[in-house]
Amino acid sequence: MYITGPDVIRTVTGEEVGHEELGGAMTHSSRSGVAHFAAEDEEQCLADVRYLISFLPQNNLSCAPEQPPTDDPERMDPELDEVVPENPKLPYDMRDVVRLIVDDSEFLEVQEHHARNIVCGFARLDGVSVGVVGNQPAALAGVLDIDASAKAARFVRTCDAFNIPLITFVDVPGFLPGTEQEWRGIIRHGAKLLYAYAEATVPKITVITRKAYGGAYDVMSSKHLRADFNFAWPTAEIAVMGPSGAVNIVYRREIGASQTPDALRERLMEDYTARFENPYVAAERGYIDDVIEPHQTRPRLIRALRLLATKHEPGPRRKHGNIPL
Repeated sequence: MYITGPDVIRTVTGEEVGHEELGGAMTHSSRSGVAHFAAEDEEQCLADVRYLISFLPQNNLSCAPEQPPTDDPERMDPELDEVVPENPKLPYDMRDVVRLIVDDSEFLEVQEHHARNIVCGFARLDGVSVGVVGNQPAALAGVLDIDASAKAARFVRTCDAFNIPLITFVDVPGFLPGTEQEWRGIIRHGAKLLYAYAEATVPKITVITRKAYGGAYDVMSSKHLRADFNFAWPTAEIAVMGPSGAVNIVYRREIGASQTPDALRERLMEDYTARFENPYVAAERGYIDDVIEPHQTRPRLIRALRLLATKHEPGPRRKHGNIPL
């Protein structure tokens, strides 16, 4: 698929490119984001389509599909307690977290090869179809950039359009800095994700596994965007930014004037961590509903979904919203 073929491109711009490189399956799956799935052959493609449709209702007026649960709703997997490394700088795979929580570890990832720093896909909890969004610490440390914001926003709006509850896993150190991101409009594209979550009326449940910093924390289905339940693991770090960056900015003059700047910086970082970089301060302010042990996540999510089964949130009388395209 392409708008103009290799011959036209060669004539107009002088650029040499082949059909597959320009518009092949993996090009659109990984680079452009136009394709959401790629299959080896027709048989696999049809099987994938059938599996995808099993997560979707018949139409936008129906509820999320339910199947008889095949996994214990009270199952607690102790492996979850070991997923997040003790060293906050080490990565882990958010898909491992998802598979340990959802029914039978079945997770259909959408746009797997595009914007790998965020994970989107369909799963089931207690037999109910849910949409899963999660930052991916194993790619770009899980930061939000333009592609990740647009990918997640599209998925969130798809779930909301078909009444599928949203489960969000947060481990985000912030938005990706740099001139390229700013000049390409990271503010506008990041706002798409914020808008999608804010406008979504389906049940919204959030679990903060580790980092939740600044504006990126806000847009990831935070309490400020009217999420219904927000849980945090004890490893959660909820703050404006990490201790190193915050101390260097807030206490720049004091550190510069100190005779022992390294020791002062270390002491200030420890104080910052103790006072701000933990989930309990956020819980005191009502931004977190409960701090839970990781192995408790599955039953707590299922109970929250059951409570929200009859959620109805009528929207304002308007033709449509004005999403920041």
